[in-house]
Amino acid sequence: MPLKTTPDSKRPPGPPDPRSLTPDPLSDYASKRSFTATPEPPPSVQSTPGANYFCVQRHDATRLHYDFRLEIDGVLKSWAIPKGPTLDPTVRHLAAHVEDHPIDYGSFEGTIPAGNYGAGSVMLWDRGTFDVLDNLPARDQLARGDLKFRLHGDKLKGDYAIVLMKGRGKGNEWLLVKKRDQYAVPGWDVEAHAYSVLSGRTQEEIAQNLPARKSKKQTSGPTDAVWESSRPAKKHSASKTATAESRTSHPAPRKKKLTSQP
Repeated sequence: MPLKTTPDSKRPPGPPDPRSLTPDPLSDYASKRSFTATPEPPPSVQSTPGANYFCVQRHDATRLHYDFRLEIDGVLKSWAIPKGPTLDPTVRHLAAHVEDHPIDYGSFEGTIPAGNYGAGSVMLWDRGTFDVLDNLPARDQLARGDLKFRLHGDKLKGDYAIVLMKGRGKGNEWLLVKKRDQYAVPGWDVEAHAYSVLSGRTQEEIAQNLPARKSKKQTSGPTDAVWESSRPAKKHSASKTATAESRTSHPAPRKKKLTSQP
């Protein structure tokens, strides 16, 4: 006896796709931006097994700060660090957890136009890979409020931890801690390394949309590392020449008050 079949239109609905029940990790990121008005990349979750990219972006928004990002579960988990990351193991810097960013944001450098969220110049200050320490996956360590990792960047190297300050403020306050190892440098000054690892430019040069520098020195380790310019010399008046020489020598950038705004 043949079995009766039920037309698709009359079949009862099956269980929902579990993926449809998972919150979009980039919904906050997307809701704050108009991608027709900003050069920032649109949201895109990228699940690549074993991916372990990290980056730090120096962001001259309403207040200058550094955005620290780790690739975890297809997005860049992100913290805004008012005083920036450090190689100094004697200090602990506040890191405010902010919205997840797409992986493509990790190579972004440029200027967010006025009137947009986070308007201002963005420098790719450091980048590289990281290893998760401890036996737990990164997501589980974040859930417990204590993530241990090792950085392999151009400027930042060695072991770190980012630790949730439980019971404090809005619940998004963490501390970035540099561990004592062979890469630790007491007294290390983040502002002495304010040059892009992507283009070699200063924050002011990025804001002015000046061309990338073509050569640079290694920037990790002690504070004596500087960028070199390969731009051809031009004829200027004495006053303009002095200005150009000052810029080529990379004086310390203008100090600004730092805050935790993303």
